[in-house]
Amino acid sequence: MTDRVVLLSIPGLRKQDLECMPALARLAVAGDQTSLVPSFPAVTCPVQANMTTGRTPREHGVIANGFYWRNKHEVEMWTAWNDCILQPQIWDVLHQHDPALTSAVWFPLHSKGCGADYICTPAPIHNPDGTESLWCYTKPTEMYGTLRDTLGHFPLQHFWGPLSNIKSTGWICDSAVWAAKQYQPRFSYVYLPHLDYAAQKFGPDSEQAIKALGELDEVLARLFAGVNAAYQDGAPLWLVASEYAIVPVDHVEYPNRVLREAGLLAVNNDADVREQLDFAGSRAWALVDHQFSHVFVQNPNDIAKVAKLFRGREGIAEVLVGEDRGRYELDHERAGEVVLVSKSNSWQAYYWWFDDALAPKYASTVDIHRKPGYDPVEMHLNMATRSTPLDATLVRGSHGAPARDETQRGIIISSEKGVLVGSAIADTDVFDLVLRQFGI
Repeated sequence: MTDRVVLLSIPGLRKQDLECMPALARLAVAGDQTSLVPSFPAVTCPVQANMTTGRTPREHGVIANGFYWRNKHEVEMWTAWNDCILQPQIWDVLHQHDPALTSAVWFPLHSKGCGADYICTPAPIHNPDGTESLWCYTKPTEMYGTLRDTLGHFPLQHFWGPLSNIKSTGWICDSAVWAAKQYQPRFSYVYLPHLDYAAQKFGPDSEQAIKALGELDEVLARLFAGVNAAYQDGAPLWLVASEYAIVPVDHVEYPNRVLREAGLLAVNNDADVREQLDFAGSRAWALVDHQFSHVFVQNPNDIAKVAKLFRGREGIAEVLVGEDRGRYELDHERAGEVVLVSKSNSWQAYYWWFDDALAPKYASTVDIHRKPGYDPVEMHLNMATRSTPLDATLVRGSHGAPARDETQRGIIISSEKGVLVGSAIADTDVFDLVLRQFGI
């Protein structure tokens, strides 16, 4: 048992990847490793909430990477504050046990306003002219100014989009080392997204994805050395957890187009005669998210019709209606009335238009907040137009579907032996695993 723990959240990390990551492999050899089984939906925000609360979406309410607020007919992707998580998180329980058990939360989603002592997460300033200014939300508030002066601005342009690369994860690691030296938190939770990029863009076993493993490992070596040195009276326990595994895909489904063809989805035309999704006017529409989607159905009488539309479709493995959602503990009031689950080789795109000339202007840009669903095509670039292509078949890797076999499972590593027990643990078990190290 230790009184210092660092939990690294590394989406896309697989057991076989350690062969290309000597620094991480050394950590695993010195300690333990076992399979990590993500709960459905196996995507960033729900899995991070699973790990930090020990609960599933049924209780913590994070049903996807975004929310549809029915009362306002508004979609919120990626921006929700911490109060969207309806259960206590690790740092809250640590504080309840002993206020001296401080925590640092570095870059996980939904961390703005959380109860941790130290926080850093992207929060660009949206200017009136439509431009963005680089900035991060930090606690203490003045911390980002110091980090900027020490390390330079957080390279947001490399955090997502066609320029995504190791520079963003490197900055996260360097700033986490700075925080460890400055504050020596008893618990740290650090999100390192680098493996997400090439694996989705080119496929998890592509040459580019293999290269990304080595890039991340070099940064991890720097992180391990820097944080260990910060705790001069003893290195912390390191826990390295993949949020999910990314699998190859060769098929894409378009739920909103299916709903539109059935006369259930409505659109409005803006001033540029571009089609905008009409949330209030649609009898049904789908918030898509990697390998699943929530279909929001206004009239209960339409639910059976919606479900029937998708049963038996090529890329759809399951259509969950009503109580069926409880099979995966996704029966929360925020969830769609119908949930579509992809087959492992397929994913779902948010497109509702049939003519690219009528697509909303933001469809051809990196705009993660206005798009009513996740769009991994944003990592590609149409060189001729310098814009995001409108071709969902470019995507070669995805995740989110239930982990039915080993290829859909990730890995969890401990730097010390005897910490991990069993041949596999669930993402919800990480919560108790961390707290046990503090005798809770």
